[in-house]
Amino acid sequence: MKKIDLLTPIGILIGISMVVFGVISSGGMGGFLAFIDVPSILIVLGGVFGTLCVSFPLKQLKNMGRVGKQAFQSKEINVEEIVGTFVHLSEKARREGLLSLEAELEQIDDSFVKKGILLAIDGVEPEMIRELLEAEIAAVEERHTRGRSMFEKAGDYAPAWGMIGTLVGLVLMLKSLNTPSSLGPNMAIALLTTFYGALLSNLFFQPIAAKLAGKTEHELFVKEVIIEGVIGLQSGQNSRFVQAKLKVFAPVEKRKLEEKREHVREA
Repeated sequence: MKKIDLLTPIGILIGISMVVFGVISSGGMGGFLAFIDVPSILIVLGGVFGTLCVSFPLKQLKNMGRVGKQAFQSKEINVEEIVGTFVHLSEKARREGLLSLEAELEQIDDSFVKKGILLAIDGVEPEMIRELLEAEIAAVEERHTRGRSMFEKAGDYAPAWGMIGTLVGLVLMLKSLNTPSSLGPNMAIALLTTFYGALLSNLFFQPIAAKLAGKTEHELFVKEVIIEGVIGLQSGQNSRFVQAKLKVFAPVEKRKLEEKREHVREA
């Protein structure tokens, strides 16, 4: 079940708040309003969007919003629950055979787990199961990498377009030195585009790309755990052996806590 990942909006809000606080504390609300310049915003956002259109196909760009949405969602994947599921399935398989696991599939939501169990039930060799499931992992990683690359590129392009806007503002300012009234607006474009480009890159595009990379890494790690569990099922391994093998994937803190509990039960 997906939930809202509060850290992402909170982090963005904190970053914006610090910038606003710094501006207002030095120049008041008048100073804050001086940092709002529509032409500068349009140069950066329009430039970034234009370069993304050149860099990526339309089909991929259409998915940018959906990909970015993942950074604001948190899908709970509990490794301990996966270990418990495979321990239960291995016990049932040893008692009643692999075919008995078909009745358990309706209670499993993860399609990757279902696919692995079906391959085991069908009698596919362990090496072939690993090869098929790892091919799917590679496809997932490639798909996520393509989606994440749009935000990585946007993070690279934003500061560059900020500098382009700065050059535009400087050229306009130098051409209008004889018109003092136009120096202020042109100087604003010259400076604020760099500000907007750096802010968008370092507070939005690059952090979202990093968050997506972390989520991909965790998802692939969980899928590796699942592969080991499926191989254990297909090989008819003892449930205790399956549990011991999969427990090494659990976080160190939780493994230590479980070991303490086992010592207490033995005592």
